[in-house]
Amino acid sequence: MGALSATDLAGLAAGLVVAASAAGLMAGLLGVGGGIVLVPVLFWALTFTAFPPQIAMHMAIATSLASIIFTSVASARAHDRRGAVDRGLLRLWGPGIVLGALTGGLSAHFIDADALQAVFGIMALLVAANMALPRALVIAPALPGARALNGAMAAGTGLLSALMGIGGGTLSVPILSAFSVETRRAVGTASAFGFLIAVPAVAGFVAAGWHVPGRPPLSAGYVSLVGVAVILPFSIGLAPVGAALAHRIDTAWIRRIFAVFLLLTALRMLLG
Repeated sequence: MGALSATDLAGLAAGLVVAASAAGLMAGLLGVGGGIVLVPVLFWALTFTAFPPQIAMHMAIATSLASIIFTSVASARAHDRRGAVDRGLLRLWGPGIVLGALTGGLSAHFIDADALQAVFGIMALLVAANMALPRALVIAPALPGARALNGAMAAGTGLLSALMGIGGGTLSVPILSAFSVETRRAVGTASAFGFLIAVPAVAGFVAAGWHVPGRPPLSAGYVSLVGVAVILPFSIGLAPVGAALAHRIDTAWIRRIFAVFLLLTALRMLLG
């Protein structure tokens, strides 16, 4: 693809700023991983600037994951200082998370954009439904005792998160909550999962996309380095603002509004 025009660059930059700002605010307000916001906006911004969907979806997912490497470290450290990261749970789920995420990053290259959009859309519908519930769904009093079953759940979480371009919280917090893991511990440990998901997944996306033609300038594989540089200041800077607002306002109505946003996003992804 040729060089982008000034209008294209402005449109892409505006999309990145909006996505990063919304991701940071939602992460602080609701504890929702920013990828669920970043990926669709990045995808639409890239297609708006005439990148083909086959490249745009992969770039959106990989760039979102690359930004999560940095944001998850900051989040995990903050939660760990408050004693909210469960190291036992991290050891139990960590290997499966890494294996699933690496598999997702490497295999995404062989999955076309329509299929990735379908994965994102279906999972976004489930996340929206979960956010619309008045309270967390609980199906068991504790996590299963079998390590193999925990490993399978962790690997599935890592795989789907990598294919969606999201961090640890969006999928793992509802799963852990369903097995009666206390919310503060689930959210804190999920922030560390984000790093374990993002690093191997990004490695897979970089390797898989290294020789793919038609990518934006200054890309490492499917990761837009410019995109990451634009996203980080806004997503990291606005997360504390969202967290402060969460202590001052009732977030229940924000959860419902965000659930509607996810519903519309999912339908747009699924229906093209």
